Amino acid sequence: QVQLVESGGGLVQAGGSLRLSCAASGSIFSINAMGWYRQAPGKPRELVAATSGGSTNYADSVKGRFTISRNNAKNMAYLQMNSLKPENTAVYYCNADVRISLLTTRVYWGKGTLVTVSS
Repeated sequence: QVQLVESGGGLVQAGGSLRLSCAASGSIFSINAMGWYRQAPGKPRELVAATSGGSTNYADSVKGRFTISRNNAKNMAYLQMNSLKPENTAVYYCNADVRISLLTTRVYWGKGTLVTVSS
């Protein structure tokens, strides 16, 4: 009953910026944590950034360039990506740990949005 939908991906030149959005909808009591993962061709999925409560964490390779944020009232998360590099090219996935009832939490994934950084 919960769906995550990413948007904002596309083609951008190296050094440019892009802002990804993730909208969560459905039977949501609350969202405990949200994050962004990515998977490049031939590579495993990796954590890019995550936020839970008041804390955030980032992959070392994106610190200082990417920023994760949330709008709890709208059940949305964002990833602001600056100074993009060709090696950042990947499908970016939204992830959320969602409380769907008093006793139950579940993890959900979006279908992903493609980010392509050209040189």
